Amino acid sequence: MSFSPLGLSPALLTAVQRRGYLQPTAIQSQAVPLILQGRDVVAAAPTGSGKTAAFALPLLQRLAARQPSRPRRLAALVLVPTRELALQVDATLAELGDGLPAAPKRVVAIGGVSINPQLMVLRGGADIIVATPGRLLDLVAHNAVSLGRVEMLVLDEADRLLDLGFGEELQRLLALLPPQRQTLLFSATFPAEVEQLAASLLRDPARAGDAGEQLVAAIRERALVTDTTQRTALLRHLLQENDWNQVLVFVASRHGADNLVQKLGKAGIDARALHGDLGQGRRNRSLQEFRDGTVRVLVATDVAARGIDIPQLPVVVNYDLPRSPADYTHRIGRTGRAGQPGLAISLVSADCETHMRLIEKRRGQRIPREQAAGFEPQVTAPAKPAAPATAADSNGGIKGRRPSRKDRLRAAAAAAAAAAAGEGGPAKDD
Repeated sequence: MSFSPLGLSPALLTAVQRRGYLQPTAIQSQAVPLILQGRDVVAAAPTGSGKTAAFALPLLQRLAARQPSRPRRLAALVLVPTRELALQVDATLAELGDGLPAAPKRVVAIGGVSINPQLMVLRGGADIIVATPGRLLDLVAHNAVSLGRVEMLVLDEADRLLDLGFGEELQRLLALLPPQRQTLLFSATFPAEVEQLAASLLRDPARAGDAGEQLVAAIRERALVTDTTQRTALLRHLLQENDWNQVLVFVASRHGADNLVQKLGKAGIDARALHGDLGQGRRNRSLQEFRDGTVRVLVATDVAARGIDIPQLPVVVNYDLPRSPADYTHRIGRTGRAGQPGLAISLVSADCETHMRLIEKRRGQRIPREQAAGFEPQVTAPAKPAAPATAADSNGGIKGRRPSRKDRLRAAAAAAAAAAAGEGGPAKDD
């Protein structure tokens, strides 16, 4: 199937061809016609599925059909959870909208950089704003932008927008929007909170995509069992023994990212860190060097699990396991994009084996354990978690005298998180 039957304008069809799209992905073929019809849409869009173009193309077409106004009136708002994703969405809008007779004015509103340039560029208004919630609220407080006449709202990566720290800001922004609008909700995972948000915001929404589809089949997953103290040496071994041109390594904390980059550097492996403590300019440089191939290894916290699109990225390594199955999905989804082959490796030590099993259970998939020669584990996983400290806690708070299996899994997961904290603290998002 080509893009022609989707109802796009000749200018956008040309833009699609120029970008090298030969045929629409499943989410594009389903979502684009629905959005062009003016329907509210709930879209299940796994990583690497082409979901940004799925909303960018109809958004641009709808804006191109509007009568121009001076000053420009904000008509479309795209809310995203991270700065990197905001820049990626804006780049896609720029490329696809370049050939339009009157390209819409775009503004990226993100934190980590001075607000003054954003205030200046908004003096003449804007057609589209791509924003993280916190910075958009800052701009509203400065009276730089009004949301009262927004016609199209896109919630991109809605599951991450509802993470701790985003929910309250999101609700404040939604209260400023007009009730009559088109709302598009895109998410790779659909926990109960996302379903509740969709039910409260969207009017008779159409469904696109498959909420059960998490990852493309092209991703091969491996779990290498080793001791915590051997993980860095094993990672160095993997980098030296394999002809990987780019490797994205996920760690649990900002301190852990800097520490691992330093250790890799001492071994002669050029690496860069990407985390929330870095200024936006440095984050941009790290990403660009990784994309260019100047730097082979990017060591990132989960800030990079959303918004990084590296074509044909061959390998993702979970140096530290993620906090949740959803984060695992988004991490390894950085490879194997658009049907390309990819490899995801998790380093599993004894103290996080129970947490790995919990991730596997939630995803309904078991990954066979492997060992690398010379890095076999010397520490074995405990048969069961340590007993509670007090008698009051001995029943896990519920279900009689002995902790249930679910309570024991929770306790083991907490112990694994505490062990990870010893290497730099729990995972933190930007």
